Amino acid sequence: MKTYFWWFKHAAIAILSIVFLILGVETLVASYRLANPLNFIMAFFSSNLIILISLVGILYPVLQVYALLKPKQ
Repeated sequence: MKTYFWWFKHAAIAILSIVFLILGVETLVASYRLANPLNFIMAFFSSNLIILISLVGILYPVLQVYALLKPKQ
């Protein structure tokens, strides 16, 4: 088994990524309320980038833990 620091590091990455995923979704919803089309485009693409990066941040610890717990053949 891995050390406590390894588990803490992956849990912290996952929790921070979930927080940024929520922030990205809120930014995406708020971008639809903007009246200026240029502001909409900037907010829309920035929120999608935040969501994409946070999904990768969630997927990384999940795959690391899966690889650790997967039975060796």
